[in-house]
Amino acid sequence: MDQTFIGFGKRQIPDGIKMEKGKVRDIFDLDEELLIVATDRISAFDTVLTTIPYKGQVLNGMSNYWFYKTEDIIPNHIKEKISSRAVLVNKCEVLPIEVVIRGYLTGSAWRDYEESKQVSGIPLSDGMRFNQRFRTPLLTPSTKAEIGNHDEPISTKEIIDRKLVAKDLWEEVENVAFELFERGTEIAANRGLILVDTKYEFGMFNNELVLVDEVHTPDSSRYWYADTYDELFDNGEKQNKIDKEYLRQWLMEKGYMGDGAPPFISDDLRTEVSDKYIKSYELITGAEFDKESNLNEEIDTILSYL
Repeated sequence: MDQTFIGFGKRQIPDGIKMEKGKVRDIFDLDEELLIVATDRISAFDTVLTTIPYKGQVLNGMSNYWFYKTEDIIPNHIKEKISSRAVLVNKCEVLPIEVVIRGYLTGSAWRDYEESKQVSGIPLSDGMRFNQRFRTPLLTPSTKAEIGNHDEPISTKEIIDRKLVAKDLWEEVENVAFELFERGTEIAANRGLILVDTKYEFGMFNNELVLVDEVHTPDSSRYWYADTYDELFDNGEKQNKIDKEYLRQWLMEKGYMGDGAPPFISDDLRTEVSDKYIKSYELITGAEFDKESNLNEEIDTILSYL
């Protein structure tokens, strides 16, 4: 069975191995464990668009960094680091809700506000401005969509009424999510950055709430440069950013927001986005990014676990 693997090539996957291909991750089911590979694929508006060189390394390395920095707040699913793109994790019962924390009125929140003066059903005051900071961060949950479909906002009341998550457990999720965002905000500020908003996913392992998927990566979060925020905000200008919102903005300027065929993404643009991912890794972690020299060897290492 010949399947696209890791987002930069094709290799034979052993028979009998169950594989789920997500938007950016390949997930291999090893019964009590999962082998998760961060690929070089990139998605926007819930659509897989192309690949970005070294993106998988950035995502995996960044998540590992943040899992370590937040393990005093909540345990995570990591069991073993396999390679620069792969980790072995405990198989968890993943909650069917994505938890989005927003510190600023931007992105889809701004678009919703312009239409209704609300964000995910949360009423906001009149006269707020693009990229304005909220007095306190907003928690805006969403359902988890299949590939090709769009995530949908959902309220806390709906989550509990539909019994998607038990009330007591959801309260724990909310508290932990705010703690994680506060920790991320503090560390980002020490690096001269603003953690604008982010997405968390949670699961249950041995009856304990754990953090899963990815944490504070450029795929799941927006970052702005702190030293230019005030001036750009006062002038009503776009913020300096280091996340994939750069690609989203480019797509919107081309008239693409998830419907129809996406515009052609050139190699030059792919390289530009790659450079932004690598720069974000180095800014956040304070470590120099080490580009993988032999991708075939890494694939062999990953396949040896299957």
